[in-house]
Amino acid sequence: MAGLEELEVSTLMGITGFIIGIAFGWVTHRTNFCAMGAVSDIISFGDWRRMRAWMLAMATAIAGAQTLHLMGLIDLTRSIYLNSAFPWLGIIIGGLIFGFGMVIGGGCPGRNLMRVGNGDLKALVVLFFIGWAGYMAMRGILAMPRIWLRDLLAVNLSSFGLSDQGIATIVSGLTGLSPSVTGPVVAFLFAAGLAGFAFKDAGFRRSPRHVLAGLLLGGLVVAAWAATGILGYDEFEPVQITGLTFIAPTGDAFQYLMTWTGSTIKFGIATVFGAILGSFISSKLTGSFHLSTFVDTPDTVRNMLGGVLMGFGGILALGCTIGQGITGMSTLAAGSILATLSIIAGGVAGVKYMEKVLDI
Repeated sequence: MAGLEELEVSTLMGITGFIIGIAFGWVTHRTNFCAMGAVSDIISFGDWRRMRAWMLAMATAIAGAQTLHLMGLIDLTRSIYLNSAFPWLGIIIGGLIFGFGMVIGGGCPGRNLMRVGNGDLKALVVLFFIGWAGYMAMRGILAMPRIWLRDLLAVNLSSFGLSDQGIATIVSGLTGLSPSVTGPVVAFLFAAGLAGFAFKDAGFRRSPRHVLAGLLLGGLVVAAWAATGILGYDEFEPVQITGLTFIAPTGDAFQYLMTWTGSTIKFGIATVFGAILGSFISSKLTGSFHLSTFVDTPDTVRNMLGGVLMGFGGILALGCTIGQGITGMSTLAAGSILATLSIIAGGVAGVKYMEKVLDI
């Protein structure tokens, strides 16, 4: 059997992405993790446990990714999150659009991948519209308005002497301290602060399901960084370093299925297929797999619209609740923090809207 070093980088990335995707689907199904649910739980029931699980996932991902970066094993500055261009208004608008869309679309892309594996056919339709709108926003007819919104009032931080939008870099620029000093300090403060907030609640501490959701999902993001940044490193065949994200990969996955004979598997595409399989295996083992579909015409229209909003908004915001809310947060990029807060705000607006629509 050929060793890992004998495999082509694209094949290795496909294998590792598929495995990480399976683990993601399994974990989200078993723990019922859902960022949209985290927002709605707070508004409807005053229950913060899923939100604390999300924060613990952020803390875990920050601790792991920053450790790998500081050790020189991966270079987070090569990611899409850390650059000097700071389209702050576009990120806010994209996050708000995505957050609203994830509520009326029944959950974020990661949640819908899990639901497809569990037999939810309307989640498959939502994923199609996410991928369709996302691809149009990247390379199609929606690219023009997306680029216009991205560049609207955008700031280039290099004009202020900053190499990227990392919080540690910004602190270094303001204080004159070396990034080698500010990096570990900023990473520790963020990770400790988020983890401390999560664990300060006794109800959260007594819920193994929520604690495991945070630790495992954060760990999977770190695994993705390690896979693409260490295993995927090849000076002759470079791979884009990335963590877990599901907006662009969903569109890429549909394109891959349509052009399979001339396409090469990518890490992100493999995670999409893996997530569905992981959820399917878990649902079959637990006996929860069952086919379901739309309730009525308004339900169909809402979910389709939610998919479109998530696809466009997610590309504009450079990620989703996983892609920005955990992966982006692990880089401690200012844009990722802004995107995550905007997604949550959009989610709150979406929950309020759905309460009126459904007359709850």
